[in-house]
Amino acid sequence: MPKERRRDSQGQTARGERAELSQLDLFVALPGDLPTHDQQEMMERPFFSLSKNKRLEPIDYRVRNGTTEIRVRVTANSETGMATIWDADILIWAASQMREAMNRGLPTSRKFRVSLYELLKAIGRPTGGSEYSRIVEALRRLKGTVIETTIRQKGTRPQGFGWIEEWAAPTDESGKSLGIEFTIAEWLYQGIRDDKLVLSIDREYFQLTGGIERWLYRVVRKHGGHQGGGWGFTITQLHHKSGSTRRVADFAKDIRKAVQKQRLPGYWLELYRTQDQEEALRFTARWALATDHPGFSPKPFPRLRITPARDPAPSQVTSDR
Repeated sequence: MPKERRRDSQGQTARGERAELSQLDLFVALPGDLPTHDQQEMMERPFFSLSKNKRLEPIDYRVRNGTTEIRVRVTANSETGMATIWDADILIWAASQMREAMNRGLPTSRKFRVSLYELLKAIGRPTGGSEYSRIVEALRRLKGTVIETTIRQKGTRPQGFGWIEEWAAPTDESGKSLGIEFTIAEWLYQGIRDDKLVLSIDREYFQLTGGIERWLYRVVRKHGGHQGGGWGFTITQLHHKSGSTRRVADFAKDIRKAVQKQRLPGYWLELYRTQDQEEALRFTARWALATDHPGFSPKPFPRLRITPARDPAPSQVTSDR
């Protein structure tokens, strides 16, 4: 019997090693325009710098969710700076590729290979030569940024990782790109594979030029979803959720500009005052607005019965949901 147990143990170890190797097999990018998906935890918490300027100041975010304290600490490599919300486009691309592969019943992997042209086209960037260096810089920041978080942890001890574990961007003798290869973190990989932790997003997201607008869309999409009743946060809450280094007053100006522009795909933004006279932002799906509202646009699938939008109650506004 002891010998049989040893053989079983060795067999299990071998199977585990084979499974790990299979997971790290190269994932060659799927061609064509694919539906765009984002990972919900990346959307909801402050993981990225919202500025293109080099950021070295850490993000140290803490919030209570019921009896649990959620913590996110993001630290930057001193040479490259913190990964930006524009760098996150590469991770959104990877999530979209994985979800499409899963829908087709194809194997997935943490390691991706894609031509520079296909990657740039998929994330709405110009395909000129100067973009090569920008993608390389983004990969360096994604590799050098360190995240420590208690999200998904049962206890209070954080889990640490970088967005990507390794990357390569080879060129030929003339400097022409031979493609991009990178391996995403296991934490992110598992989050993308989980159906409950992924949302579809509008491809128009890639056309948003401002860091605040991009971050705000992801927060709105995560919390607003397709519900018609709308949802809201105070400006102070939004500032905390963003991890921004800007003063609250300056951050509030950026939010007001986003409300003026109304560029967020699928959502209408409104500023209002809470019962405590605190400035707050309400966002509503455009299809849920009255048909004569200037921001109305029809839903691409049958309109559902909804509850009219209203100002969130104080308990809703102060919730971190």
